[in-house]
Amino acid sequence: MSPAVGAFLFSHMSGADFFGLIVSVLVCAYLLYALLRGEKF
Repeated sequence: MSPAVGAFLFSHMSGADFFGLIVSVLVCAYLLYALLRGEKF
């Protein structure tokens, strides 16, 4: 994805959409971290 397309998408997102995107990225990062550490849920 080119920077212009990325800027277009982010400029048309609402605050709630951006917050949801950040939360989902953090959750995915934590799950990947837990998977790599071998933790049991």
